[in-house]
Amino acid sequence: MDVRRAGERYVGGDGRAGIETWHAFSFGAHYDPGNLRFGALIACNEERLAAGAGFDEHPHSHTEIVTWVVEGELTHRDSTGHETVLGPGDVQRLSSAAGVRHVERNDGPVPLTFVQMWLAPRTPGGIPGYEIVRGIADSTPYAVPEAGAMLHVRRLRPGERTALPDAAYLYLHMVRGALRFAAERLEPGDSARITDARGLEAVAETGAELLLWEMAA
Repeated sequence: MDVRRAGERYVGGDGRAGIETWHAFSFGAHYDPGNLRFGALIACNEERLAAGAGFDEHPHSHTEIVTWVVEGELTHRDSTGHETVLGPGDVQRLSSAAGVRHVERNDGPVPLTFVQMWLAPRTPGGIPGYEIVRGIADSTPYAVPEAGAMLHVRRLRPGERTALPDAAYLYLHMVRGALRFAAERLEPGDSARITDARGLEAVAETGAELLLWEMAA
């Protein structure tokens, strides 16, 4: 198990444009050859956008992009004609495949925080796709078969225990609260990378929200 603290992430974004970003993996100018990916996961970015701020149209290809909103609302528009507003509890996936362009903005009146995770597909190329699941439940994993991965959302009450998925690669990202796991205390922005996960359990010290990626070898 490799625990990474929130303060170890790479700082990005553009404060003058109302964009703050924290990268868990190598990203852009922040290159670390020892931190390129974990399993299929190649990016886990926490983004904070001020009201009216956003990312202008930009391209993606050969990437499965999954987005989870923490607070506020995210407006998404892409070159295949989708235009949606994503709120807390919704899961959005953009399969960029052979190529797609999109815009991400905070068109609401309050600050927006979201976590965006990129996964490498097993087979590059194909036709771009888009999906949004409204109000996903804790007991309903979200599958990304193109990357051999599954997203689990856990929302826990203080003192509540949860079993973690058995997986060749398991990635845990803390969204809110505090969690005790394998003698480690995890807080918002902290993450854990676990190989060959078997029979693991975590307990919430406070109300907590976490994202878990279960990934095949």
